[in-house]
Amino acid sequence: MVKTPNKILTIEFNVLISRIKYKLLNRFLNIKFKRILTFILSNVKFNLTIKNLTCLRLKSQHKSIPLIRGNMIFSSTILNRVLTTSVVTTSVALSPFFGAIAQAQTLNGAGATFPAPLYERYAREVKKKYPDLKINYQAIGSGGGIRQVTAGTVDFGGSDAAMKDDEIAKVKNGVILIPTAGGAVSVVYNLPGVNDLKLSRATLPAIYSGQITKWNDAKIKADNPGANLPNQTIKFAVRADSSGTTFIFTNHLSAISGYFKGRVGVNTAPKWNLPNVLKGKGNPGVAAIVARTPGSIGYVEYSYAVQNNLKSALVQNKKGEFVAPSLQSANTALATVSFPDNYRVFIGDPGQGYPIVGLTWIMVYKQYANASKADAIKKWINWVLKDGQQYNDDLNYTKIPSNVANRVLQTVNSSVKP
Repeated sequence: MVKTPNKILTIEFNVLISRIKYKLLNRFLNIKFKRILTFILSNVKFNLTIKNLTCLRLKSQHKSIPLIRGNMIFSSTILNRVLTTSVVTTSVALSPFFGAIAQAQTLNGAGATFPAPLYERYAREVKKKYPDLKINYQAIGSGGGIRQVTAGTVDFGGSDAAMKDDEIAKVKNGVILIPTAGGAVSVVYNLPGVNDLKLSRATLPAIYSGQITKWNDAKIKADNPGANLPNQTIKFAVRADSSGTTFIFTNHLSAISGYFKGRVGVNTAPKWNLPNVLKGKGNPGVAAIVARTPGSIGYVEYSYAVQNNLKSALVQNKKGEFVAPSLQSANTALATVSFPDNYRVFIGDPGQGYPIVGLTWIMVYKQYANASKADAIKKWINWVLKDGQQYNDDLNYTKIPSNVANRVLQTVNSSVKP
């Protein structure tokens, strides 16, 4: 028996895990803790403080080997079953590691397909800075995102249509709308032999309100002199689900056409009074329909048009210019956007740039079930608006201005609580 005085004995040492036989861990540790300890012992230099160590008994049958090397070396045999200690207080400086294990968090989100490629990139990149943070995002459409936030079945939602007052009022734990990116909605078409199709402010709403049903209609021909437009029925590709992309599209058409506004209106899931309607789920669904259907026209977030090699029409803006969708033309359109205190913005007809543009939002609660979840949400949103914005350009999304991002983070950091 070895006795020690009632004072703290501090032993600073490096552990050489190769010197500890694995069967020792099998004897004394359950499998889960064994894996954790193996990782820690392999990578960490730490301090061990023991108070009131009263007994250390080692039973051995074989020759002594060094187990631990450092300021003090304990030599004994391969331990056989018994390692008995009476310790009143043992403090091991492993808190950063056990803290990380305890605080590991998975955040589940769902909503808009418009930003899905961007959020997938965010989810991969954020783990490089925060390995303990896992982000899952289901692209189910903006309407689905709002419904799940309202029901409280996700940790955060996504929508390209900012929640309305009555929708916000239904969220039990309160909600904050966080703008994360902006982008263009491309008018995509499948007309072999027709490139750089132009659609004026009079023509595009007439097509989607059912006034124009043939590709060789006089209005389309007037926009495209010399183009070989076929005498073919237009096939309309629209969303099957409640969609923020649809909201952005109908918001623009309603802003420039009173007839369209009265017949269809601004909506995430309008009733299309159109012949030859083909419905696809999400931006990927609409893109796939247009890609495989000659004579079709549809609308998708710009990155989906690029990814699927779809032709995008040049759309006439308020200045009378025919503008192709691009990151640059979307940035030009969104340059003068003013964000109110609730960060909700509805862009119907910008004064310059590509005219069919919008923003997308992450929706988070003001109150979460526990501090760990609330802290994880803050960590996630702070990363998105600081580190994450650098990836927006790569995927053809506009960035949120830094002054707006800072305002949003002040709101999130002060308002999100357990």
